Amino acid sequence: MLYSKIAKPALFRMDPEKAHHLVIDGLHSAGKVPGMLSLLQSMYGMEPVPELAMDLFGLRFPLPVGLAAGLDKNAKSVDGFSSIGFGFAEVGTVTPKPQAGNELPRLFRLPPDDALINRMGFNNDGTEAMRLSLSRRRVKTIPIAINIGKNKATPNEQAHEDYMACIRVLYEYGDFFVVNISSPNTPDLRALQHGDELKTLLDSVRREMDAQGARRGETPKPVLVKIAPDMTAEQLEYTVDTIHKSGISGIIATNTTLSREGLTHPHAAEAGGLSGRPVTAMSTAVIRSVYSQTGGQLPIIGAGGIFDSDDAYDKICAGASLVEIYTALIYKGPEILRELNRGLLERLRRDGFTRLTEAVGSAHR
Repeated sequence: MLYSKIAKPALFRMDPEKAHHLVIDGLHSAGKVPGMLSLLQSMYGMEPVPELAMDLFGLRFPLPVGLAAGLDKNAKSVDGFSSIGFGFAEVGTVTPKPQAGNELPRLFRLPPDDALINRMGFNNDGTEAMRLSLSRRRVKTIPIAINIGKNKATPNEQAHEDYMACIRVLYEYGDFFVVNISSPNTPDLRALQHGDELKTLLDSVRREMDAQGARRGETPKPVLVKIAPDMTAEQLEYTVDTIHKSGISGIIATNTTLSREGLTHPHAAEAGGLSGRPVTAMSTAVIRSVYSQTGGQLPIIGAGGIFDSDDAYDKICAGASLVEIYTALIYKGPEILRELNRGLLERLRRDGFTRLTEAVGSAHR
C-alpha cells in the first residue's frame, strides 16, 4: 500500500533511469542507518517457510522468489534487498572493466503493457567496485548470485577471458555465478549461445571455477547460464544440449525478448530488450522445453513476466525450481514478495503437495 499509493506515483513521474538510481541509492543508504534494515524486514520481510524452502546447488534457499539481475548492477544494495523478503538475489551484470553502457535514454516504461524496454548495455562499475561492495555485505541470510558478462569492446573470440576474469576477482564473494550470454543490448553477445563459441566459453568458465575451488580446497561453486527466449526450437535444443554436456549447474530461463507482439504503448518502437507481462508465456514455454529435453536433470530458475502467484506457480510446474522477478517489483513494489510466497503456499496445499520440490515439473507428469 505504501508503495502503490505514495512511492510509485512519485517514481513514475521521474525519468525511469533516475528513479532506478534513486531506489538503489536509497536502499544503499538505508543499509547504513542503524535499525533501518530491521525496519525493512518488519515491513516487507517474510520468515522462512519450510514448505517453500529449496535445497539446490548445495545451497539453501529459504524462499523461492529471487531478484533478477539488472536492478542492482553494482551490488550496492545487497543488504537492503536481503531484508525485504527475497529468497536469493542476483547482482550485475558485471564486466571486468567499468563501462558506461549505451547512450541515454535507454530505459522505458510501458504501463498499459506492464512492461519495460531497456537497452542499458551492461553499464556497471566493473569487478573491483563490485568486489568492494560485496566485501562490505552484512546481511548474509540469502544466497547471492553474481551475473557476469563481457565488455562491449571484447571480441567474441576472446569473450571467455572476460568471464574468467570476473570469476577470478569475485569468486570469494558470490554463492553462485550466472553466465550472461543472452542480453540483446551488447552487440553479437547472443551469438555466444550457439556453435563452438558456446562450448569454448563454458569449458573456460568451468576450468576457472574448478581452479578457484581447488585453490581454496573446496567444491567449486555453482555456475548457471542465462538464455534468451527468442531462439528457434532447433537453436534451443542445441544450446541446452551443450550446456547440459558442459557440466554447468543449471539454466536461467529467460532474459528479455526482442519481440514486440501485442504491445500497445508508443514506446514499443524503442530498441532493446522487453521484460514484463509480454514475456510471461514465452519464458514459461522455454522452461517447459528445457525441462522436457533434460528430463528434469538440469535445474532451472524461471524468470520473465511473473506478476502474480499463478505466473510463478506455472513456471514451477513447467520445471523451474526457483523463480526471479524484476519488472513486477517496479510496478507492484516490495509488497509483491509476500503476495507471491503466500500464493505459492496456497497453491501447493490446494494441489496436495507438502513441499515446493514436489510441484517442480508436475505439469509433465
